[in-house]
Amino acid sequence: MAKAGEEFIEKIIQISRVTKVTKGGKKLRFAALVVVGDGKGKVGFGLGKAPEVPDAIRKGIEKAKKNMINVPLHKGTIPHSINVKYGASSIFLRPAPPGTGVIAGGTVRAVMDAVGVTDVVSKSLGSTNPHNLIKATFKALSQLQGIDYVARKRDKTIEEIMERLRV
Repeated sequence: MAKAGEEFIEKIIQISRVTKVTKGGKKLRFAALVVVGDGKGKVGFGLGKAPEVPDAIRKGIEKAKKNMINVPLHKGTIPHSINVKYGASSIFLRPAPPGTGVIAGGTVRAVMDAVGVTDVVSKSLGSTNPHNLIKATFKALSQLQGIDYVARKRDKTIEEIMERLRV
């Protein structure tokens, strides 16, 4: 959970109006898809539903803070390329040299800003449904392996791994 004084970057991905049809009529509610990150490699997302928009956003932020993951970062970018599919959405993430910036669509851009990635190239294929796209992005980020982890696993130094990657 969040410690006192810890600042988070909060991004609202989508606010949708949902209705439930009952015998008495239509019941109107709001659903808010939110991304929360610390800008240093921790990020989470949540979906909050409530009769009012501010309450839905607050609930989404609370869920996002509970479901945070750690993302390995290397010099402001991701350590390696990755291609992941979730549902009908597919996402491709590739590290970029410093100064490139975040080249991504709205949903993926919000996640990358919240996690603290400054240089990355991404391409989303298939469905652009924000729910599936954000889940595909989180699946990709959770599958990333840090350079120090790979070096330990292969019994090599970080310099040998970096020489091979040429990043």
